Amino acid sequence: MTGVAAVESRRRLSEPGRRRLTLLAMCVATFMIQLDVTIVNVALPSIQHGLDTTPSDLEWVISAYALALAALIPVGGALGDRYGRKRLFLIGVTIFTLGSIACALSGSDQTLIGFRVLQGVGGAAMLALTLSIITETFPKETRASAIGTWAAIGGTGFAVGPVVGGVLLSFFGWSSVFWANVPFAAVAITLTLIAVPESRNASSRRLDLPGVTANALGLVGITLGLIDASSHPWTSVLVLGPLAIGAGLLVCFALWERHTAHPMVPPALLGARSFVSASGVYLISYAAFGAFMYYLTLLYQDINGWSALRTGLSWLFMNAPFLLMAQLTGRIDRRHPPAKVVGAGCLVAAIGIFALSRADATSPFVLTAIGYVLAGAGFGVIVPGVTHVAMRDVPTGVSGAASGIVNASRQLGTSLGLAVLGSIGVTAATSHWQTAIHRFPATIHAAATGQTQNVAGAHISAVTQALGHAYRHAAVGSFVHGYHLAVGVAAAFVLAAATSALIGFRRPPANTTFAAAQVPGER
Repeated sequence: MTGVAAVESRRRLSEPGRRRLTLLAMCVATFMIQLDVTIVNVALPSIQHGLDTTPSDLEWVISAYALALAALIPVGGALGDRYGRKRLFLIGVTIFTLGSIACALSGSDQTLIGFRVLQGVGGAAMLALTLSIITETFPKETRASAIGTWAAIGGTGFAVGPVVGGVLLSFFGWSSVFWANVPFAAVAITLTLIAVPESRNASSRRLDLPGVTANALGLVGITLGLIDASSHPWTSVLVLGPLAIGAGLLVCFALWERHTAHPMVPPALLGARSFVSASGVYLISYAAFGAFMYYLTLLYQDINGWSALRTGLSWLFMNAPFLLMAQLTGRIDRRHPPAKVVGAGCLVAAIGIFALSRADATSPFVLTAIGYVLAGAGFGVIVPGVTHVAMRDVPTGVSGAASGIVNASRQLGTSLGLAVLGSIGVTAATSHWQTAIHRFPATIHAAATGQTQNVAGAHISAVTQALGHAYRHAAVGSFVHGYHLAVGVAAAFVLAAATSALIGFRRPPANTTFAAAQVPGER
């Protein structure tokens, strides 16, 4: 659609119609990103077998994307505020689409990881600005409802991703899960051109390039060190080196932000306790979420031998409660304090994840189904509840930055959580396997030691091909040992998020120093 045609279409729209189409455009974009998350998760075993990836590289397929999002979402928000939210959003959709096509055409795991970073660059601009555009489009009396719809429809992508991925993988290769993004991108671009007016904050801050660079490289260093800890000792230079450099860069970033005239995080946001607390709750809860989704996929496909479609259909036990609670949370939030609502959601999710942590190769699926239902219902409360709290007191002039940081906290949680909990799981599985090797005949000790990474990554078929089927039970037991510990710690993370919500989401004193954008009925 040409620019002139888009302007003419926008003129013919009524204001309510323009708002509805704007909301739809942002929902389609968020739907696509959420679809990409779960559709790639369900494809991990296919990618593992198709590209012969190691456990650390398989983690990077998820972490590279999430890390690019986390590092660059604040950049997208800042650039959108300054140069135009619609313009940056469209650029982001285009880059995300090109990245998806490049991922689909990748011939090696390293190439795939590289193009996942490109996807993350585009996704950063999209995620930073969807919520900002909604905040700028809707008046405060209808904003909470619009955000609830955005969260629910975006969550639908999360829900249907496993099923769509399962269907695609039943007939096509793993690359098909990336081609699925293209039609949704076309719809999002068309709707945005038709309905979304340009908006910007002419007095917004300049891009804090040194801060962005230090933050991004610091996060990469921390994540690289944590992921390498799954295949190297913690005292190894390959682990300690990136961790030390990453931590040093993040300290430099914090010091720089205190003194620069144009910080990446506006001071007005740091003064909003609800915003800071909401970002923390997102980071902690999604650290757990990314890890348990990763491990459950490997458990059911690599260990139990389920197809991608069967695995995807089983996730409906989690996704249906998620969608239901995401729709209801707006009403619940108007009647009860958000601190209690989100705290209760975290508690329910923690119970569900703990139930999932008890599953193994022989447990009945009913245990997993109960865990799915509780985890899905809990996160269905967490997502819209935390988003609403985060944006309720944000001045509109920095809504792009606020939206970016809130969404970045989720992605950072996914990346760091998978690195931390993945390292815990791999270390536990490796230790268990090394103990088991001592009970094997001495003639296969060397071969069994060489299969350690396959055991830790649930690549059990490779283990049985190398050692024989007689050693499958020991290999499965070692992986499950690591799985139990990693997912159990994930449940503890969500309990910590509940505590943070109960403390941080309470209303600040009346003499607050920032402009409140309170939604009627909010406590």
